[in-house]
Amino acid sequence: MLHSMKDLEGYTIGALDGTIGRVKDLYFDDQSWVIRYLVVETGTWLFHRRVLISPLAINEPNWSEKIFPTAITQEQVRSSPNIDTEKPVSRQHEMAYLGYYGYPHYWGGGDFWGDGMMMWGVKSERAIRQSRPADAAQGQADPEANTEGRPQGEAHLRSGNEIVSYDVLASDGHIGHVEHFLVDESGWAIRYLVVNTDNWWFGHHVLIAPQWVTGVRWDDRQVSVGLTRDAVRDSRPYSPGDRVGRGEEARIFEHYNRPGYWAREVQLENPEMPTLP
Repeated sequence: MLHSMKDLEGYTIGALDGTIGRVKDLYFDDQSWVIRYLVVETGTWLFHRRVLISPLAINEPNWSEKIFPTAITQEQVRSSPNIDTEKPVSRQHEMAYLGYYGYPHYWGGGDFWGDGMMMWGVKSERAIRQSRPADAAQGQADPEANTEGRPQGEAHLRSGNEIVSYDVLASDGHIGHVEHFLVDESGWAIRYLVVNTDNWWFGHHVLIAPQWVTGVRWDDRQVSVGLTRDAVRDSRPYSPGDRVGRGEEARIFEHYNRPGYWAREVQLENPEMPTLP
């Protein structure tokens, strides 16, 4: 099932021994378009500090009550690596964070999460232990270390709130702006950008799959897609709030003559997702 980024913001994050806080933002990987972390504002128990919570920590969500129960404790969160969410999160920061909780590096392997892992209820021995400072220190990765041949400072995390309002450009002109996106609950992949076309096609929203994104100008706040304006105009309008089932998705992909993302052979049209000059 697909969920709107707007709906996920404000969800309560539960710990094994209380409440951690509420979701304020979603960080996604700009190479694979997968949500890697929830930015959570803690309550007064941790002075409203903003922390990162990986989807790997989340057990079966309580969608009706808008709660994400996790397999970690408040003490683990309190002692976790302090990451400034107002600045870009580097790969070193991620390594320290993932090492602390005992999670694998998601960038190693062929699947969204590195090794084809199931998302709900992923619990490593260290992820569910009662945190002790000595144990946490032993599990923490060296933040200065390199991995997989990647540059030390390389970062691919982007704020979902940041990309909202980015202009969307078709191959032959402007079509609208990003309003939010739809996330797949089974793996936290971003399946669609919800594009508001009011300045061009009044009163309409359309769904654009990340597979069709050909580039992003982060400094200019622009997203380019490999579609024409006519193709977008002829597509099925999307009504925000509507449930998008597989049948509707199939019609969208068929309209653009693209294979569905559920076909394993589908790749991003620009898998490296370079920042355009």
